[in-house]
Amino acid sequence: MTETTASHPPRRQRRDAAENRAGILAAASHTLAADPHASVDQIARAAGLSRRALYGHFDDRSALVNALIASGAQRFNAIAAAVRDTDSRLALARLTAALWREAAHVQVAAAIALDEAHVEATATALAPLRRTLADIVRRGQDADELRQDIAPPTLARMIEETARMVVARTDGSSPAATDLAVRTVLSIAGLAWREIDALLAAHPDLVAADTLSSAEATTSAGEVHA
Repeated sequence: MTETTASHPPRRQRRDAAENRAGILAAASHTLAADPHASVDQIARAAGLSRRALYGHFDDRSALVNALIASGAQRFNAIAAAVRDTDSRLALARLTAALWREAAHVQVAAAIALDEAHVEATATALAPLRRTLADIVRRGQDADELRQDIAPPTLARMIEETARMVVARTDGSSPAATDLAVRTVLSIAGLAWREIDALLAAHPDLVAADTLSSAEATTSAGEVHA
């Protein structure tokens, strides 16, 4: 009985520490969404903690931001690992669509990750995703599905930079955002617009969520006006 009771406090402390850390990350995400330059003090207040308590979990603001990037990267890497399509064009389209939708849910982490100041941390955190993209490009070129006038590593980097630009410049809440992201990436990969049309027509599930959102938005607008 004594041993069991004695073992409870450490476990509880670890659980509390994990919950506090998660709370800080959640508070940082919300705070930085409102103000990308929010200070550690602002984030600590949003988390209901003192500055000192926050520093008990993160050495500085940079460490906190890197933790946000790592948290978002885990979700992006998991998505990449789930793509199983043998056709590289479909795999690239599915990867782009899934990542885009996920980025819309973690917009702050995505925006921070795309910031030049955090390129190195982002590259490290997203290494599994980048390897998946590079593999899709190599397979696609070997199968004559993707353009072959550019070396695989360079094409993979071009696709990555194009996706980065689209995320930075496109309104993620737009009903057609995923469709645009997929079309842009496939275009850079070497597909003509008619090929892209045919691919999306054959696999409507890729952008079905966008279509549903658009329909729901239209219905809601009609209800409001009624």
